[in-house]
Amino acid sequence: MKVVFITGAAGFIGSNLADRLLSDGKTVVGWDNFSTGQKKFLAAAAGNPRFKLVEGDNLDLPALTKAMAGCDSVFHLAANADVRFGLEHPSKDLHQNTVATFNVLEAMRANGIKRIAFSSTGSVYGEAEVVPTPENAPFPVQTSLYAASKVAGECLIQSYCEGFGFEGYLFRFVSILGERYTHGHVFDFYRQLLEHPDRLKVLGDGTQRKSYLYIGDCLDAMLRVMQMQTALKAKHRVEIYNLGADEYVRVNDSIRFICQALDLNPQLEYSGGNKGWVGDNPFIFLDTKKIRATGWNNTLSIQQGLIRTLEWLRQNRWVYEQRT
Repeated sequence: MKVVFITGAAGFIGSNLADRLLSDGKTVVGWDNFSTGQKKFLAAAAGNPRFKLVEGDNLDLPALTKAMAGCDSVFHLAANADVRFGLEHPSKDLHQNTVATFNVLEAMRANGIKRIAFSSTGSVYGEAEVVPTPENAPFPVQTSLYAASKVAGECLIQSYCEGFGFEGYLFRFVSILGERYTHGHVFDFYRQLLEHPDRLKVLGDGTQRKSYLYIGDCLDAMLRVMQMQTALKAKHRVEIYNLGADEYVRVNDSIRFICQALDLNPQLEYSGGNKGWVGDNPFIFLDTKKIRATGWNNTLSIQQGLIRTLEWLRQNRWVYEQRT
């Protein structure tokens, strides 16, 4: 892995990955359409002669194929992450997640690139009956358009690994926290508390149980197995890894951590029910024995990751202006 192509390079995970790869001596080609990514996140990378930024969309296959030329590995991180409002634009997940993944695979095939890492989601397990949920858990009925589009992307990659000899790494993330975080519950709660410190609207009843993972630990896990090339030994040249902490917290716990850090005591206004929105999973907790068997362990607890995320948001309030 010497010349790496990153889709969604200006996003939260992509920009952190670009910095990490560059620090490891790799050459990086970043690809982003800047629908949600921020050029500021690539400021450090832009000053590195081993980094090249190409602005483009995954739905433009000819441009994507051209930009990918000369690379040997792909981290496909770009996606529509608007999970909560997916029902308001049902085609967005199909095009930006599933069709885009097909285009990435076709661009790789045209360029003779065999190795791909894919950011999937723990949401593919739906309302899992087995918790903690292992990689080989039976797939449930899909209740989220976002998760359904990620399942389709996983299946395309698996088929290309079998049919075209690709080497695939499918990472099913819990929610990721850390520097450059620009969507999710910490982002939303802090925005509310900036506007009205005395009250906080909470989707659901606050009892939803979720696991999270710090961005640095997420990158460590992905790069570890990519360097070990574990998929080359797999039956179908593809490996699936759950990535998450070995703990979970309730939404009410997150609120308590955040409010204590801000020294606030707002009135909590719950929308009710055990879900935040249609397709939300009230309990996400992944079995991570497989990734831990490689020697990886998370270094930050969920509370530490939440507080680090909050501190970054406090120091970079410009991201709220960019999102409005």
